[in-house]
Amino acid sequence: MTASGAPPLRVLVVDDDAGARALHTRWVAATEGFTVVGAVASGGAALASVDRGVDLVLLDMRLPDISGIEVLHRMHVAGVDRTDVLVVSSSRDQVTVRQALAAHPVGYLLKPFDRQALQDRLHAYAAERRSRDTAQRDVPMGQGDVDRLLTTGSVRVVGPAHGATHAAQDRLPKGVSPTTLERIVAALDPVVGRSADEVAATTGTSRATARRYLDHLVATGAIDLAHRYGRRGRPQVLYRLTPAP
Repeated sequence: MTASGAPPLRVLVVDDDAGARALHTRWVAATEGFTVVGAVASGGAALASVDRGVDLVLLDMRLPDISGIEVLHRMHVAGVDRTDVLVVSSSRDQVTVRQALAAHPVGYLLKPFDRQALQDRLHAYAAERRSRDTAQRDVPMGQGDVDRLLTTGSVRVVGPAHGATHAAQDRLPKGVSPTTLERIVAALDPVVGRSADEVAATTGTSRATARRYLDHLVATGAIDLAHRYGRRGRPQVLYRLTPAP
């Protein structure tokens, strides 16, 4: 059980590189609220393991038998609705990225990344999943929620750019303006990652303000984190929109 009393989220690690598989398994196991239920090296093994009950799959795109894209496709065809996928891959070409995002993973984390980057993504995912589960079970839906569910398959609201109702805006954290949030969201892209400095420059806000809004969007699962590694210094954090499921 986690500190909140909820059972830990079950994670399957899928990577054909034995070193990466072992490393990611250790990082997930060290993250509060998560437990590793398997670590496999092929797409076929991944699909077999998902059938035995998994909450989240860390899925590499380059596998020896079938591609990660094919794994995503077969999961969709099989109707594996309760299993989410976080893509972890070195594949950066637009075709692969766009095909993966079309399957609505909870994120696309580019290799190489460090432990903190993965754990940040896992914590954001856990918060988004709890919010999603609560909304589906307990919160009465308004007409705007119903309309969004019909058109997008999701009731999650990012901001006015995604059709937020006044009630949804009232639930924003203190200090988060719907107007500024709309500008921040409009500056982001689902494929091309942007830094906090780039978002600040585009929106005309300070870096501190941009970072505060980006942190809020990460916590709600509306955007995804990635890292850009240079020759020196710490990796630069990049932000991308997460396509609605």
